Amino acid sequence: MNEALIRSLTPGVLTVLVRRGADFAAAEDAVQDALVEAVRVWPADPPRDAKGWLITVAWRKFLDATRSDTARRRREDLVEEEPAPGSAPAVDDTLQLYFLCAHPSLTPSSAVALTLRAVGGLTTRQIAQAYLVPEATMAQRISRAKRTVSGVRFDQPGDVATVLRVLYLVFNEGYSGDVDLAAEAIRLTRQLAAAIDHPEVAGLLALMLLHHARRAARTAPDGSLVPLAEQDRGRWDTTAIAEGVVTLQAALARDRLGEFQAQAAIAALHADAPTAEETDWVQIVEWYDELARLTDSPVVRLNRAVAVGEADGPRAGLAALAALDDTVPRHTAVSAYLHERYGDLPAAARLYAEAAHKAPNLAERDHLTRQAARLNARGGG
Repeated sequence: MNEALIRSLTPGVLTVLVRRGADFAAAEDAVQDALVEAVRVWPADPPRDAKGWLITVAWRKFLDATRSDTARRRREDLVEEEPAPGSAPAVDDTLQLYFLCAHPSLTPSSAVALTLRAVGGLTTRQIAQAYLVPEATMAQRISRAKRTVSGVRFDQPGDVATVLRVLYLVFNEGYSGDVDLAAEAIRLTRQLAAAIDHPEVAGLLALMLLHHARRAARTAPDGSLVPLAEQDRGRWDTTAIAEGVVTLQAALARDRLGEFQAQAAIAALHADAPTAEETDWVQIVEWYDELARLTDSPVVRLNRAVAVGEADGPRAGLAALAALDDTVPRHTAVSAYLHERYGDLPAAARLYAEAAHKAPNLAERDHLTRQAARLNARGGG
C-alpha cells in the first residue's frame, strides 16, 4: 500500500466528512478507522478510486459511531427518566425541508424546481407545465440542481421568496385537480404565516384561501369545468372568503405591496361580487396593472386582456391581446372568448377548437371542445 498516497488523500476525505455535517473530532476518528480498514483490505483488493473508497468507508464509520453513541446516551437517559404518558408528539419537518431545498447555492428557479420534485411530490411534467418550458428542459434543470447541492451542507436555508414560490406552485397544481395538494399548501403557508411576520406570506395565504373557497363550485357533477361567471356562488365557502379578505387587508395595511397581495386583491374583488355581472372589472384592471408592473409576466398580461375586455368591451380586450405573443399558454382560448364576446362566432368556434388541442389537461380540453360545439350548433362554424 502506498502510504504517501494515503497521506495525500486524508485531508480531502476529512473535508468531505465535515462538509456533510460531521464535527471535526468525530470526522478524524472515522477517517482513522477507514485508514486502518484500508491497510487491511487494499493489499489484496486495491480500489479503482482510492479517495472515493476512503470517503465511503469513513462516512459509514462515522454513521456507525454516531448511532452507537446516540443509542448509548439514550440508554443512560432512560435509566434516569420515565417517558411521559400518552403518545409522542408528532414532528412536522415539511416546511423546514422547503427552506433547506431552497439552498443559496441554487438559482431561485432551480431551487423551486428541486423542491417541487423532492418535497412537493410533483412530476417533472407537472413542474415543466408550471414553468411553461418543455419537460426535457425541466428534467435537465432538476438534474443540475441535484448535482449542485450534492455533498454540500444544508446549514444555510433559502429565502422566504423562494419558499413562497414553491408553495404557490404546489397549491396551483393541487387546485387544478390533477394532484390534491392544495390543502397541504394552505396548511404549510399557515405555519409559515404563524412563524414570521411578512406581508407577502399573508398575501399568499389570503390568495390560497380565496381561490380554495370556490373549489366546490368549479366543477359540475360530471366533472366538467364551470367557468367563474357561471359558478353557483352559493356554494362558495364564505368562511374562507372572510378569512382571506381579513388576512389580505392586514397585509395591504403594511404598505409593502407584492405580487401575491395583488393577486389576492383581484381574487377578493371576484369573491365580493354577488353576481358575475356586478364584478368591479375596472378595479380588477387596475390591480392587473400593478401586478404586471411587479412581475412583467406574459400570463398576467393575458389575464389583464380578459379584464380589459370585460371593463371596456371586447374590442379593447382584443387590442390588448394583440400586443401579446400568441405562444403564451391559453392565448388561443382567451382569443376565442373575446371573439365570441365581440360577436364573431365563426372565428370563436375555430379558436375554441384550436385551443382544445393545446389544453394542458383533459378537463380543460373537454370544456373548450364543448364551447366550440356550442357555437357550431348555433351556426358559428
